Amino acid sequence: MPLIKRSDLPALLDQKSPKLEFQVFLFFGERFLCKEAADLLQEKLLAGQPGAVHAIDGDREDPARTLSRLMSFSLLPGRQIYRVADTRIFHSKTVASEIWTKAVSAFQAGRPGPAGKYLQGLLQAVGMKVEERGTLAEIPPAEWRNIFDFDKPSEPLDWADKLLAEAEGTGPGTTAGVGERFIEALDKGIPPGNILLLTAETVDKRQRLFTYLKKKATVVDCSVAAGSGAASQVEQKEILKELIQKTLAGFQKKMEPQAVEMFFERVGFHPVSAVVETEKLALYAGDRPVITCADLEEMVARTREDALYELTDALGKRQIGRTLTLVSRLLEQGIHELAILATLRNFVRKMLIFRSLQKRPSPAWRSGMNAKDFQNSYLPALKAESEWSELLQGHPYALFMSFSKASEYSCAGLKRWLALLLDAEFRLKGSPLPSRLVLEELFLTMLKGAPKLSGKRESMVY
Repeated sequence: MPLIKRSDLPALLDQKSPKLEFQVFLFFGERFLCKEAADLLQEKLLAGQPGAVHAIDGDREDPARTLSRLMSFSLLPGRQIYRVADTRIFHSKTVASEIWTKAVSAFQAGRPGPAGKYLQGLLQAVGMKVEERGTLAEIPPAEWRNIFDFDKPSEPLDWADKLLAEAEGTGPGTTAGVGERFIEALDKGIPPGNILLLTAETVDKRQRLFTYLKKKATVVDCSVAAGSGAASQVEQKEILKELIQKTLAGFQKKMEPQAVEMFFERVGFHPVSAVVETEKLALYAGDRPVITCADLEEMVARTREDALYELTDALGKRQIGRTLTLVSRLLEQGIHELAILATLRNFVRKMLIFRSLQKRPSPAWRSGMNAKDFQNSYLPALKAESEWSELLQGHPYALFMSFSKASEYSCAGLKRWLALLLDAEFRLKGSPLPSRLVLEELFLTMLKGAPKLSGKRESMVY
């Protein structure tokens, strides 16, 4: 059977469908949407009959044991649903780059727990144990490319090694060959009444087990278009509106259209946050049937990702007061100080690369270039050179704004900022000074002073 979209699942569950007679179900894509769809199916499968759900955490899953339980006859009455959340059996080297990106994003958002889980999934995807090759930081670039199938990041990897060390011994066992064992077992047949329900955020669609399940099981696509393009934004907004309406229906409330737009701008595409914030708004509204923009202004703060973006924006505009205020708020929200530095380093590095590209004789960047010329001429010429291609992705207008911002800096000034960030990182890791003091000193130096670095980069000289 071909895979189905998440939006088609409710209609499928309302009728007697051959697809519901399968004993294996896979939901892949956005994590919260997978969970929501799986909950809906689980409710349908257990409706009006006895049964039990055996929950299995994919982060600690032993796939061989799961398979053994699935193939065993149960003494319990009714359907026995073995539900594996965030399974990793569909990981492979092909999706290593995607998993790494999610780990970096989670760490920069101040969520070390999920970041560590992504890193464990990364190692499992390539069949590697850290102790076999030392720390990630020690792996040479050429060997990194061979292992993970993408270039080794230029940024320090101390944070990743630290998270992996903290999680040592808590991860799942290897999944080598487990796909073939699942296929062999499913071909023999699962005992009647046993059901396997899998959810996975990242899958390798070329994996043999995935293509097998598309033919022999029910596979539900819960993925959402990523990025900031128009089509992606439309899809993301529709899903958020659906979640808002469903949540508010339970409180017998609605949200005015202008408030929905403001909600999307503030929360972004974070389904879990969307549901939590909607419930909070519904409770705050009390007896009022309609939630207004004023309610959002009062109750819904911007997400951590937005706050980090605001920080780079304030830094770029050289707004000292706003910058220090945002740093204080980020620390109060529990975002790690090294995550703040990592975000700033990425911002400064991108500005330095864009400014360096602008200094090339061809294609020629000119002051005052408009967005149309940038999109039609300058950007295609840059992409044709096939250098820094990963930084030239995204919406052309967003890139134009970034290039315009980069033109305001000098390469020497941006290099000095990178040196200051490195010095601050040394202080945060090895100095008894409070992290807030180190960060405030860093930003004041970047925005006001003309700092010089000592030869050994051991201290800042004002």
